[in-house]
Amino acid sequence: MRSESDTPAFRDGDIDLETRVDDLVERMTLAEKAGQVTGTWGGNFRHENDVDDLKTAISEAHIGAAAPFGWGSGITRDPAEAAAIVNELQRHAMDETRLGIPLLFNVDAVHGHAYITGATVFPNGLGAAATWDPEGVEKAASVTAGEVRATGAHQNYGPTTDVARDPRWGRAFETFGESPHLVGELVAAKVRGYQGSGVGDPEGVVATAKHFPAYSEPERGEDAAPVDVSEYKLRNTFVAPFERALSEDVRSVMPSYNSINGEPSHGSVSLLRSLLRDELGFDGHVVSDWDGIRHIFEDHGTAHNHASAVKQARQAGLDIASVGHIEHADRVIELVEDGDLTEDALDTSVRRVLRLKFELGLFEEPFVDEEAVTETLGNDDHREVARQSARDSMTLLKNDDLLPLSGDEDVFVGGPNADDMVHQLGGWSVDDDDGIPGETILEAISASTSGTVTHAQGTTLNETMDVDDAVEKAAAADVAVLALGEGWYLHEFGPAEQAGVETGEWPTRTELRLSAPQRELVQRVHETDTPVVGVLVTGRPLVVDWMAEHVPAILMAYFPGTEGGVAIAETLFGENDPSGRLPITIPSSTDALPQTFDHLVHPTPIGDHEHPDSYDPLYPFGHGLSYTTFETDDLAVAYDTDADAVTVEVDVSNVGDRTGTEIVQIYARQLQASRVRPNRSLVGFDRVTVEPGETVRATVELPTAAFEYHVPNVGTVLEPGPYRIDVDAHSETVELPEDA
Repeated sequence: MRSESDTPAFRDGDIDLETRVDDLVERMTLAEKAGQVTGTWGGNFRHENDVDDLKTAISEAHIGAAAPFGWGSGITRDPAEAAAIVNELQRHAMDETRLGIPLLFNVDAVHGHAYITGATVFPNGLGAAATWDPEGVEKAASVTAGEVRATGAHQNYGPTTDVARDPRWGRAFETFGESPHLVGELVAAKVRGYQGSGVGDPEGVVATAKHFPAYSEPERGEDAAPVDVSEYKLRNTFVAPFERALSEDVRSVMPSYNSINGEPSHGSVSLLRSLLRDELGFDGHVVSDWDGIRHIFEDHGTAHNHASAVKQARQAGLDIASVGHIEHADRVIELVEDGDLTEDALDTSVRRVLRLKFELGLFEEPFVDEEAVTETLGNDDHREVARQSARDSMTLLKNDDLLPLSGDEDVFVGGPNADDMVHQLGGWSVDDDDGIPGETILEAISASTSGTVTHAQGTTLNETMDVDDAVEKAAAADVAVLALGEGWYLHEFGPAEQAGVETGEWPTRTELRLSAPQRELVQRVHETDTPVVGVLVTGRPLVVDWMAEHVPAILMAYFPGTEGGVAIAETLFGENDPSGRLPITIPSSTDALPQTFDHLVHPTPIGDHEHPDSYDPLYPFGHGLSYTTFETDDLAVAYDTDADAVTVEVDVSNVGDRTGTEIVQIYARQLQASRVRPNRSLVGFDRVTVEPGETVRATVELPTAAFEYHVPNVGTVLEPGPYRIDVDAHSETVELPEDA
C-alpha cells in the first residue's frame, strides 16, 4: 500500500523528465528496481496466470510490464474485457504498491490487433510489402496503434524488421521480403504509423524493431537455428533496415532467438552494446523475445543455469525480460546482492523503462476508456483501410486472358482456403473464426457474380476430401477458382493443436510445393477443361511450377486479412486492378535455393555460356501483372550537386484501356567498387497511377545514402565512380564524384 505522505517530485508533471526519473530511482529499493525490468504474462504460457496471479506478481515482485492479452494464449480476446483488465491491474499497481508505478502493457499486433476479437486485421508482412506503398503501410500501422491503445496496451512488438533470405523459414510471412531497401522503407513507415507524433501520442504505441540483428536466414531454413553470416552481409543486408528504423526514432528493439558468430543475441555484448548502442546510437529500451533469456542456458548452452543466463543478458544490455515473471526479478536481486551485477547497471535499465512510462504519460493517465473500445475496433473506416491494403497487395502472377471475369459466370470455388477466415488471416492472429469480421473468398465471390456459385472444398491443407465432388462441380462451371496454399501457423509451422496439422506434415521447410492432395485437386480440375484461376493464400513463396505451365491465371493473395476475401473477389471480377508486385522471389524449386535478386557478382571460370543463370526463378522479385499494359521510356538519370542526390526520371505510359497502377522499380549496380557488390540492388521505387492513353513522368530523387554500403573495419562508405541505373528494360549510367 502506498505510504508517501507528501507529493513526491516524480509525480509533478510540471518538472523536467530527467528530474522525475532521478527522483523516482532514488526512492526505489533493489526489489522495486528488479521488478521494473521484469515483465509477465496473463494466460497459459509456462503455467497459468490469471488476473489475481498478476496482482500478486505486482504486489510481491513489483512487476512493471505485462501481457495479459494480445498474444495467442492470453486471458481474453474480448476487447471490452481487455480494457477492463488493464484498468483493474493499473489500479492495483497504483494503489497497492508503495510507489504506485504504473504498468507497461505490450501486445503482438504485427498485422493488426489480431489476437483481439473484432479487430481490423491487415495483410501479413509479405502482403503489405507487395503494395510497395509506404504511405499505405503507415496508415495501416496507425489504425493498428489506435486499436491497440483503445484496449489499454502501450507497446507493440513490431514491426518485424527481418529481411527474408530463405523462403523455407516459417516466419517469412511476417517480413517485408528479401530486399533490404524495401524492408527498410516499409519498416520506417510502420514505426511512423505506430508511434504517431511520438511517444506520448495518446493514439500511438511504442514500436519494437525485431529481431535484431539477423534472424531470417537460418541454417536449413530452421527457425532459431544459427545465422552463419559474414560481417559484410550482416551489416549490408540484415542490420540496414534496423538502421532505418532507428532513423525514425523507434523506441524499442528486440533481439533474435538465434546465435550469430557463436553468441546468442540475447546475451551478446558485441551485438546489444557495441553494435546497437555504441555504434548505431540506439538509446531506447531492449526487450527480450519471450523466452530468449531462458534459451541461453536451456538451448544455447552458454550459461549453466537461469541465474547465469540472466547475468549474460543483463551484462549485454537487455532492459526488460518480457515474460521473466517473478523468477527473473528474484535472479536480478540475487545477482546484485552477490556482486555479479552492479546496481548501477541495473539502474541504467530501470531509468530507460521509467523514462518511457513518463513519456507515455502513464503517471498522469494510466487508465483506458472502457466504453470507447468497442466503437474503435473494426469500425468501418478502419476496415476500409484494411480493404485498400488488401486490394493493393493482390499480385497477378499469370494471366492468359482469363481475368478479369465479367460477373455473370457460373463459378466453382474450391480448395482448402476458399471458406476459412482463420487461414485468410494467417499466423499471429486468433486461431478460430468466432467473431472475425469480413468475408471468406467463397462468400465474396458469391456476392460478385450473377451466375451460379458452387463449392466443394476438395482437400484440407494436406489431406484429400471430396475431390470427385469438386471435379464434377467444376466441370459444370464456366470457371473454377481454387483457393490453395497454406493456413495459420507460427515459427516452425505449428503449434500442431492450433494449426490443425501434425508436426512434420506439410507445410514444412523441406517442401515449398503445394501438398500432394492440393496438386491432385488442381490437376484433376484442370482436366475438366474448365479454365482454372489459382488463388494462393500463403505465407511463403510456393513452387507452383505445374500451375505456371498449365493453369491460365494465378493470383498471389498472401495472408490478406479480414478484408482479403472481398479484395480477392474484386480483383477476380475486375473492380480492382492488381497492382501488387512480389517482394520476394518465387523460386523454381527448393533445390535452386538460395535465390535472391541481389546476389553478389562472381566469376564464371569456363565462360558465361557454360554457366547456368545465378538467378533463374519461377517468378522474379518485383514481378506482377496488371489488367492494362504499361510501357516505360525516356529514362534520364543525373547527379544533382546541390541536392546531393541522383534524380531518376522515366515516362510511364498506359497503352491499355483500363486505369492501372505501375510500380516504378529502380535498381543500381556499382560498376567499380572496393568490395564485391550485388549484381543489382533496389535503391528506389514509386507507385504511379496512370489513366488509359496517358503518359506520366515519374521522378524519384535518390539520396546518395542509397548508394552507401558498409565495409568491415572501415565503416559506411560512399564510393565515387560509375553506377548503372536500371528501370524496367532501360539502363543509364551516372557518375558519383569524389565529394558526393
